[in-house]
Amino acid sequence: MLTLFQRKRTTPAPPALPAEDENGKGLLRPEPAATLLATPRRQRLLEHIWQRTSLSRRQFAALYLTPLERYAELVQQFPASESHHHAYPGGMLDHGLEIVAYALKLRQSYLLPTGTMPEDQDAQSEAWTAATAYAALLHDLGKIAVDLHVELADGSTWHPWHGPLRQHYRFRYRPDRAYRLHSAASGLLYHRLLDREILDWLSGYAEAWSALLYMLAGQYEHAGVLGELVVQADRASVAQALGGDPAKAMAAPKHALQRKLLDGLRYLLKEELKLNQPQASDGWLTQDALWLVSKTVSDKLRAHLLSQGIEGIPASNTAVFNVLQDHGMLQPTPDGKAIWRATVTSEAGWSHTFTLLRLAPALIWESGERPPPFAGSVDIAEDAGERAQTTTTPSGDSESPPPSPMPDAASASHNDGVGALLELLGTPDAVPASALEPHDSVEPPQANLPSGAAADTAQQAPDGADAAPSGEHFVAWLRQSIATRKLVINDAKALVHTVADTVYLVSPGVFQRYAQEHPQTGLLAKQDKLPDWQWVQKRFERLHLHRKQGSGLNIWTCEVVGPRKSRRLHGYLLQDPKHLFDEIPPNNPYLCVLE
Repeated sequence: MLTLFQRKRTTPAPPALPAEDENGKGLLRPEPAATLLATPRRQRLLEHIWQRTSLSRRQFAALYLTPLERYAELVQQFPASESHHHAYPGGMLDHGLEIVAYALKLRQSYLLPTGTMPEDQDAQSEAWTAATAYAALLHDLGKIAVDLHVELADGSTWHPWHGPLRQHYRFRYRPDRAYRLHSAASGLLYHRLLDREILDWLSGYAEAWSALLYMLAGQYEHAGVLGELVVQADRASVAQALGGDPAKAMAAPKHALQRKLLDGLRYLLKEELKLNQPQASDGWLTQDALWLVSKTVSDKLRAHLLSQGIEGIPASNTAVFNVLQDHGMLQPTPDGKAIWRATVTSEAGWSHTFTLLRLAPALIWESGERPPPFAGSVDIAEDAGERAQTTTTPSGDSESPPPSPMPDAASASHNDGVGALLELLGTPDAVPASALEPHDSVEPPQANLPSGAAADTAQQAPDGADAAPSGEHFVAWLRQSIATRKLVINDAKALVHTVADTVYLVSPGVFQRYAQEHPQTGLLAKQDKLPDWQWVQKRFERLHLHRKQGSGLNIWTCEVVGPRKSRRLHGYLLQDPKHLFDEIPPNNPYLCVLE
């Protein structure tokens, strides 16, 4: 398979141990890898890791076991944290083995590199599997370089770039350690685990190699799928150590969301947001910070991400701020909050106080791409640490109450397709009374649209900046989003299904999604004194594209039936599925309409 696998594997010699007795000195004895890995639990983890590869024992020893042994000799009895997860002697080694095992399990669900031909994916399969294992193993290794102070028996200080410990040792956590520095320090040590032959081999696979290098530099947002796999695996290992559910932790793609948030911010700053305007502006760039108006940016970021078909975006601005802060993308106030209050003053003397988000400019722009700084000043208010309950826009409007929360992808069951389907997101069991009432007597009816009307409307650009929310725009948006796969159908995240040879729209989820993707809906709904999603729902009903029950009700109930449980959904049935589909997909076999 690879010349790397054909060479004779050399087993590292056990470290030479000093003669002095460590008893009474609080010193630990360094152990060889064979001893450290000999516990039954660690042996089971090694067996699991081997089973996740497609290699013989001999090949596995060269490509995986040798780096794992080197890792064991380097981390010895160090804990993975001082007081959080795996905070016990040997916790670092356990965490390393666990995260590799979890990451390789997750990796089996991906065809990598994405978007390439199957034969290319097959040819690169083992390289991507190995890169996943190495990225997982190395992701926390920098902790022993920057978080710990290790003292040897002779009184000297040990650093991991010296190589494995060969004297008795003691360690303590550095009180002045920087929390995230270890991510950047892993690059100091990768050569202690991966030899020249492995690096030569991996460097021949450009995409996997680039992703691994980004991981070693702590730039998870650039590492693509590899970053997602490692972070999900890390969350699973931590969850297990803290008594949580590893399956749910692996289902939460934290860094996938981080990368999408970052990409969304970069897009907005390039295409939509106005910086450094003399008066009303969306943000201001100073020499050391990027200041963005909190509500404006949150609304536009949410709308942009939803328009790209990205799920799991929080519905309230406060939740968006918390997510950005949790992902290390915002610079917090002195008391750890996300929102700053600051007064912006232009050269011409214009001045106004805003609630702002503060970001590092280097997070957005590469060297040489940064715009000129703001000619005025941004002065932090004395109450900058107070999180505002309402956020101020340039026009002085306050934030409206947040809409109903969007579904959280991490809450879905991942045991099997049926289980996931039964956890359909955004489909509450209780339907609002207003949604069950026949609205036709309240809203003046309009003429029915022909079956091709939605298709004709879809030819307009439904997501254009000038398109006003309406029932027709909702249908055009729906058709376009399905065609471009921004909205999935017939699966665990779907708000649209095919059942009874027509289309089923899950309510209120599909209307909430549209309203969140088009924030201007809220202004129109406010005029009618309605929640934004109900305003969309009423405009859709006026089109008379949906079937009514014999009793005149608009809402139909669907039952999702699986081998172990069932659930009921509520929504609209279209009279003609060609309003949304040129070619109708097969009916979802797990859904049936209840008359």
